[in-house]
Amino acid sequence: MATAIYLEHYLDSIENLPCELQRNFTLMRELDNRAEEKKCEIDKLAEEYIKNVLNLAPDQRVEHLQKIQNGFSKCKEYSDDKVQLAMQTYEMVDKHIRRLDADLARFENELKEKLDVSGYESPDNRAAKKVGGRGSLKEKRRPKGRGRKSSDDDSPRKKKMKSSPEFSESILPVHPSDVLDMPVDPNEPTYCLCHQVSYGEMIGCDNSDCPIEWFHFACVDLTTKPKGKWFCPRCTQDRKKK
Repeated sequence: MATAIYLEHYLDSIENLPCELQRNFTLMRELDNRAEEKKCEIDKLAEEYIKNVLNLAPDQRVEHLQKIQNGFSKCKEYSDDKVQLAMQTYEMVDKHIRRLDADLARFENELKEKLDVSGYESPDNRAAKKVGGRGSLKEKRRPKGRGRKSSDDDSPRKKKMKSSPEFSESILPVHPSDVLDMPVDPNEPTYCLCHQVSYGEMIGCDNSDCPIEWFHFACVDLTTKPKGKWFCPRCTQDRKKK
């Protein structure tokens, strides 16, 4: 019943969203067309000025150049309006995403409270109690992102990538340029020295107090899994100071 209520309220809130998005996209297209038309006018004025500049009086030259400058100012105005519309559209969609995240969090909390009252214990909770320890806490903080990360299947403290040929060949290389083309969730956590979201192959620092924890292979000049323990550049430098 609670699920139906959350869903109904959310669907009501986004009922007008498609129309609002269509209106903004239409306005942006119109601004594009106006800017293109104004650029054509500027090109014609520039050609005319270059062709007749030797025959124009000083006052006429200034007047002609002023027309060209006014044309560029108008193009900039159209561009600024388009940027404002784009920002408004982004905020419009992001507002609904944040509301959905909040509703999901509330629903999960309500469901958890009901399960606690009923005395039900999920299999995940039972498994977490068996594992325990600091290592399991570290495992829970492992980044969840777009690419394949270092595997901790053997134990919570093992953070290095598996090195078997079958495992390595099954991984498709992911480059930073590919990640830039992917849709980005503004609420997704960032990692590594580059402060980007998780993608591709990543490795965890063996310093349990490392503030960053996870790093992209390319950012720390790694192509394969290092042997033994591995420490990030920042933790390595701190260890040398000690």
